[in-house]
Amino acid sequence: MPPCSSRRERGIGLGASGYACLVAALSKAELAAMAEKATVDCYGEDEQAMGFQTMIVDNLKVPFVTSVLGVDVTVEDIDLADDGSILAICARGGIRQAIRVVDLPLPAPPPAGAEWIEAYRYWLG
Repeated sequence: MPPCSSRRERGIGLGASGYACLVAALSKAELAAMAEKATVDCYGEDEQAMGFQTMIVDNLKVPFVTSVLGVDVTVEDIDLADDGSILAICARGGIRQAIRVVDLPLPAPPPAGAEWIEAYRYWLG
């Protein structure tokens, strides 16, 4: 499935290059196959985003600690925003903040299942 250009038009694009995924380099063919698996039987972009959210929830090992703007946070959960973007629910102390997974810096080494975030980034284009 080709990357989804209209999502970019709605402002759901890739995060800053400084937040590149630390997942071992996957080939474009592998990423395309993962995107196909996440979006099979999906009709429309909203269902496709839900497919990716499901794959990330099912495969990403949470909780894990990462650094956001130099502050350690715990990624506790993954959610889907009203605009179709996939969110990481981050916590520090009693404060919780949703951050788009495309903007989420991953720790080294990344948690198990982080390759699904990379496949989502690939799908977004």
